[in-house]
Amino acid sequence: MTAPGQAASAPGRPREIVDAELTGRALEARIVRYDIPAPTGGMLHDAHRYRINMCLTPRPLQARAGYPERWGKHRLDRLGDIFLIPPGETLQVRGESGKQSSLLCAIDRSAIDAVVGRSLDWTDALLGATLDITNARIRNLLFRLTEEVSHPGFASDSMVEALTGELAVEITRFCLEAEEAVLTGGLASWRLRLIDERIADNPVAPSLVELARICNLSVRQLTRGFRTSRACSIGDYVERRRMETAKRMLASGESVKAIAFAMGYASPSSFTFAFRRAVGTSPSQFRQRQLRALDG
Repeated sequence: MTAPGQAASAPGRPREIVDAELTGRALEARIVRYDIPAPTGGMLHDAHRYRINMCLTPRPLQARAGYPERWGKHRLDRLGDIFLIPPGETLQVRGESGKQSSLLCAIDRSAIDAVVGRSLDWTDALLGATLDITNARIRNLLFRLTEEVSHPGFASDSMVEALTGELAVEITRFCLEAEEAVLTGGLASWRLRLIDERIADNPVAPSLVELARICNLSVRQLTRGFRTSRACSIGDYVERRRMETAKRMLASGESVKAIAFAMGYASPSSFTFAFRRAVGTSPSQFRQRQLRALDG
């Protein structure tokens, strides 16, 4: 494995720098920075462990991935800020050039199987759901793990073991809820993609009426089906996606005022309030944190 602070690269290829890492009995975690000179692609596979990737900087909008052995090589879905690859599956990934920072975790299959009491059944629908994990509990656990990897404290080994156990439970819950959503009937994948495309194309929040019209559904059908598919309200989901857009705009250097008006807020202060409520920090503090993450 590459040592912390050491770059692994070849001329013209993405440059990888491991800033920090921690290893527990069933988990291995690293904070990695990437300098990607050109659009890139590759295959990710682990025979025995679950792989989790959480982007600490905004995920590029055009990042895509798919399971070619299951879906064929031409289906590539949008990658969210958090995605998971189950053991034994091969994920094809395509990304953009630029600088990125991510938390990379590998969890032993046995840790997940012990929680659920069996091996999970990885259907095509479940694989698709894990390419964009918006679950707040999983996100919070990964952020806590990021802090521990960056700055190990007293009894760090015990903390890592505790976080590993919690993460195994939340991942299992997420997967079982996604399985149940498939059985009970949520929105079709093409409708979910239309909603994502609308949010990505226009940072101003869409109304429920607009989204229902796009999906050719009633508002009631939309809201019920969406909650079944994503395990959250459509309003919460839209707000999270809009905050991801705001993060990208902040990282690109746009002013808070320009972002606020582009996203349809009445004032910079109302945008700052919404951003702090969703992200836990102010826009200016977030921008400073991103610069530190990229500069190491």
